Amino acid sequence: MKRLTIGLFAHVDAGKTTFAEQLLYHTNSIRSRGRVDHKDAFLDSHDIERERGITVFADQAVMDYKGDVFYLIDTPGHVDFFPEMERAIQVIDYAIVIVSAVEGVQGHTETVWQLLRKHRVPTFFFINKIDRVGADAKRTEEDIRRHLTGDVCSITESFVDGSVVGALREVMAERDESLLEAFLEGKDDQNFWLDALQEMVREGRLFPCAYGSALQDTGIIEFLEQLHLLTTTSYDENDLFGGRIYKIRHDANGVRLTFIKALSGSLKVREQLGYENGGLQYDEKITRILLFNGIKYQSADQVAAGDLFAVAGLSAAEVGQGLGLYSDKLAYESEPTLQSKVQFDDSLHVHQVLEKFRMLHAEDPSLNVVWEESLQEIHIGVMGLIQLEVLLKVVKERFGFVISFSQPEILYKETIQSAVTGYGHFEPLRHYAEVHLLLEPGERGSGIQFASACHPDDLSFNYQNLIRAHLYEREHHGLLSGKPVTDMKITLLRGGAHNEHTHGGDFREAAFRALRQGLEKANNLLLEPYYDFKIKVGIDEMGRVLSDIQRASGKFEPPQSMDTHVVITGRVPVSTFMNYSTELASFTHGRGSIRCMFSGYDRCHNAEEVIERIGYRKEADSLYTSSSIFCAKGAGYSVPWDEVEAKMHLL
Repeated sequence: MKRLTIGLFAHVDAGKTTFAEQLLYHTNSIRSRGRVDHKDAFLDSHDIERERGITVFADQAVMDYKGDVFYLIDTPGHVDFFPEMERAIQVIDYAIVIVSAVEGVQGHTETVWQLLRKHRVPTFFFINKIDRVGADAKRTEEDIRRHLTGDVCSITESFVDGSVVGALREVMAERDESLLEAFLEGKDDQNFWLDALQEMVREGRLFPCAYGSALQDTGIIEFLEQLHLLTTTSYDENDLFGGRIYKIRHDANGVRLTFIKALSGSLKVREQLGYENGGLQYDEKITRILLFNGIKYQSADQVAAGDLFAVAGLSAAEVGQGLGLYSDKLAYESEPTLQSKVQFDDSLHVHQVLEKFRMLHAEDPSLNVVWEESLQEIHIGVMGLIQLEVLLKVVKERFGFVISFSQPEILYKETIQSAVTGYGHFEPLRHYAEVHLLLEPGERGSGIQFASACHPDDLSFNYQNLIRAHLYEREHHGLLSGKPVTDMKITLLRGGAHNEHTHGGDFREAAFRALRQGLEKANNLLLEPYYDFKIKVGIDEMGRVLSDIQRASGKFEPPQSMDTHVVITGRVPVSTFMNYSTELASFTHGRGSIRCMFSGYDRCHNAEEVIERIGYRKEADSLYTSSSIFCAKGAGYSVPWDEVEAKMHLL
């Protein structure tokens, strides 16, 4: 018996959810097949999904087929819910990419493909909608070969009843010397060829491609059998337990459910699980284990390697966190490029709203919920306008109150270009803490990294960990725009405490002041989000597109000609290009295509203009100050940032 997690991926309207319904029906997981247009699809179980006809949440189902257990995750196909899809990718064993035989490879299909390749996920293709007018399976397979991979291989006619026949053997032989030798010798051992094909699929050297119609139930049963025969697993149930968190949800009573993929060993109810979060160590008991199939679930006493399940009992573990044998935490590529303010009626208390948004943040870390204390405002990260529409409905349905959002704005960030040492001292009467921090520029996309060069004889590990926790507890304001500081390595050089007068909050004050004092001396830089783009238009429209890219402060590679079309790739600020798809569709009359993918932050192309428009006043930021507090004659007094270094107690 093998346990495998299969992820379903597709461009919007490629028929992914209908395909999932057929798989579930043929494995007796559901009694009747739902349809997106009938608003009764099993995995689109949320009202929002049924109303809009799109997948928003990466829900899972369970299929039993010939003794094997397949966990099926139906991922969102819309770019606004890309983070949900990316989190699912981290725990799948195999992917199925659905491509419409009418529309062919779309921009989002390429985005999905790149992400799957980055994570080295073995992938199957299913060319869908072959029953539709204008469908052409062979043309679509060539489309896949041209735009995605030359290692796609057709299995609809050359892998029948577990037998590798005809052209498929040739394709395999072309990619492996030992198989070429076997092919030339006429070796006809089907087990040999099946084992070899399984290995090539598992290693990402070949990508099987089948075709059919999910709506008409054509080719589905055959594909299910091919999936069963060509997938393998190597999980070790006899090892110690190890797992990975891929989703957080809260039930109707607000109980936190942590969804885990078991990677090794087994786990029982009432066992202890240890993990680290924010510098703090947790050791908590599993109070329940739940096996989900859509929105339905059943309790279990034990799960094993390969299983997908949810547990109750983990209070602070986050998405991406490893458990047991795995202590690391995964980072995710997708992050919002826009920011919006949460607006609500005065009858609602702001902290009541904040509490609910922190629950949503636990479920979707890309929301990046920020509480602006001085403004008494809640800000969230946004992928797009459809995401905001969905959030409005989620908040109303789950929490019972009505909110709105401000018009989304570009989410800028700041970093430094030079290494500096920041000094912070906090010593009002009966308090004491001193912190020295080395701030250094980090690589783009590295975020905030912390290290300590402070000896425990000078400052105990407890206090060092406290400083680390405070520096990670929130995003820190930069001096140019008040936007989050990123791509910086912070090293604790020295720290001082008092045996009687030091309290936990003192190091928070000293650390924040040291960070801010360092920023005052640094060469600060404003960053903005960028897209990597790929545009396909007719040759006659190339000049217009190149001119538009230059006007948008973007850069492009030499265009590549393909028959009557040209493909242009490059990089451009999100702020100048976020609405370009509408413009492109207009002047190409819908024939042009564009794929934009977030590619990180870089130097802002119009920094002075942005800084002036934001109008941040660093001295008016009540949360941060770069001055330090010293004590003399029984009273604390403030020392401005440019004088504090000379007054520090530590050398």
